[in-house]
Amino acid sequence: MLDERSKLLLKALVERYIADGQPVGSRTLSKAAGLDLSPATIRNVMSDLEDLGLVASPHTSAGRVPTPRGYRYFVDTMLTVRRSELPEIDALSAPTLAAEQPRQVLSQAAQLLSQLSHFVGVVRVPRRPVVFRHIEFLRLSERRVLVILVSPDGDVQNRILHPHSEFTQDQLQSAANFLNAHYAGLTLDTVRERLRHEVDALRGEIAALMLKAVEAGSDAAETDEVVIAGERNLLAVDEFARDMGNLRKLFDLFEQKTQVMRLLDISSQADGVRIFIGGDSQVVPYEELSVVSAPYEVDGQVVGTLGVIGPQRMPYDRMIQIVDITAKLVGHALSQTRAG
Repeated sequence: MLDERSKLLLKALVERYIADGQPVGSRTLSKAAGLDLSPATIRNVMSDLEDLGLVASPHTSAGRVPTPRGYRYFVDTMLTVRRSELPEIDALSAPTLAAEQPRQVLSQAAQLLSQLSHFVGVVRVPRRPVVFRHIEFLRLSERRVLVILVSPDGDVQNRILHPHSEFTQDQLQSAANFLNAHYAGLTLDTVRERLRHEVDALRGEIAALMLKAVEAGSDAAETDEVVIAGERNLLAVDEFARDMGNLRKLFDLFEQKTQVMRLLDISSQADGVRIFIGGDSQVVPYEELSVVSAPYEVDGQVVGTLGVIGPQRMPYDRMIQIVDITAKLVGHALSQTRAG
């Protein structure tokens, strides 16, 4: 635990560094904290904070900067979010997001997050349960089977499986008949769970093939996307712009999207806004990054997550407001599209 003086100085240091981006010296810190302390006293406190891993001294300066642990301590124990008087935050109180299609709402939300934060806006698209109306198996060769899945609206998904055993076309037809008779009209997730429980009661190899077919269809057909906007904003962030290697890694992260989705999936398990700080969190892949995220709901049920990705040196109080209000707007807009 830190004493009050140490807390005040750490808070002042983090806020000053977020604002200026420059290592904070003792004299600047004394003024920022509003404490009547000698430079020697402040240096002693800073030394203690450095021993605790909360601040660090860059080689090029006598001042200090927050570490990931310092940011974490600041966010968890010192951050107070007050209703902003910034006009762009107030503008969010109006129904900003309006579109006939849910996908348009999510794209607008990512753009809005990016514009307001000046960083990267990300929105996890809800996973849509897939229902199948009809399934067919077609033997292509000894160990290749084509699976044809037809949805209630006529959408057709084709997947090729490579089973361990060889099946005749008659066996494949029997498997398709069984699935169509017992499971048509259900979501693939439901079919998958039921097959796992019933697989022992069915004939082993063909049951395994049916389960594999449903899993392949489910994995391929369910929406599994993230909408990203504003990646180019990172070019204006000093911490990234001066290190092209880091910048390249970040753009690779957004290109692959898998890790971004993992981040947002973890966020969906939380109630309200969460903050992940690189170097302090196993979730964020790069130490230089922070993520502020929140789940959004439709009819009281969490269906997705959205957030802002930027440098550790971001104004967290402002980001929390932007993310929180945008999550509420998205939930409202999606509820309206569903009601319409």
